[in-house]
Amino acid sequence: MTATSGLLTPSEVAAMFRVDPKTVTRWAKAGKLSAIRTLGGHRRYDEREVRGLLVGVPQPRGSQN
Repeated sequence: MTATSGLLTPSEVAAMFRVDPKTVTRWAKAGKLSAIRTLGGHRRYDEREVRGLLVGVPQPRGSQN
């Protein structure tokens, strides 16, 4: 988790969805995921929104929780 609670980096989101961080950036540019820009211009994603989207993603076989 980042220092700012509730916000995730592109790498953290990518790890959750098992995709490349560039894919997360493309999702944000396409409007599929909303991004917040830091003062330095980096994207951050709302953890609640990401987890809500993650619920709809089927889990790979063998990774039952």
